[in-house]
Amino acid sequence: MQLAMIQDKIVPFEQLEGIYLDRGLYFGDGVYEVIRSYNGRIFAFEEHMQRFARSLAAIEIKNVDINDIRSRVKKTFDTAGIPNAKIYFHVTRGSGPRSHVSEDNIKPSFFLTVTEIVPNVEKKTKGISAITLPDLRWKRCDIKSLNLLANVLAQREAAKRGCAEAILVDEKGLITEGASSAFFAITRKNLQTAPLTANILPSVTRKFVLKAAENARLSVVEKSLTPEQAKQADELFIAVTTLDIIPVIKFNDVVIGDGKPGELTRKLMDEFQLFIK
Repeated sequence: MQLAMIQDKIVPFEQLEGIYLDRGLYFGDGVYEVIRSYNGRIFAFEEHMQRFARSLAAIEIKNVDINDIRSRVKKTFDTAGIPNAKIYFHVTRGSGPRSHVSEDNIKPSFFLTVTEIVPNVEKKTKGISAITLPDLRWKRCDIKSLNLLANVLAQREAAKRGCAEAILVDEKGLITEGASSAFFAITRKNLQTAPLTANILPSVTRKFVLKAAENARLSVVEKSLTPEQAKQADELFIAVTTLDIIPVIKFNDVVIGDGKPGELTRKLMDEFQLFIK
């Protein structure tokens, strides 16, 4: 007799709900997206949907209608009625008996949440501390997959050390990105960030930060930097969908600048706000 146990309850295997057999749970076999809204309007909706479609194609999840996903997101967001919301959704390859190779006719599973974003004014006005940790993620971070254990462990370690973000460093000693953010350095009037490669997520927020930099007449340099170079920068900041631009005022216990959000970072924050009005 095939059995399963959920918490402390034994149930026949054939009575298990599909959620307990989901390949996202077993293998992280799926992709996700996080979008936010400002004042009742979804920001950069099409850019996020295009990235989601690329992620689906990259891991060969088929039979997913992007227009249908777009409609589901919009319908749930409108129904929630939350002006400033975080919209999370994922698609997994589907549910079935645990096997590395799934059946050809498996039906993808969809899940979505809409929750309120409470602005973190302190992080924006005072800045955060960050530390570097080894980048232990898989080699296709350009795919926004559900495989986030390495990110979780890095964030946990950063939190233990009193830091708000872990900045990841690859085997060559170069900074890739944050565990949950894109990473930027400003030296004089040059904005530097790692180029988009297979180990860098094509961040939508990153895209708008680079536009803001052009509007602020900063030179953009897409080149990886070392932790030592980052410590010597005039200003540092991270960028993430739910928080926008967040100044980094301490990096590996080294105070950056005068220990306050820098002038050019604040300028970029102002420029970014113009995109959402």
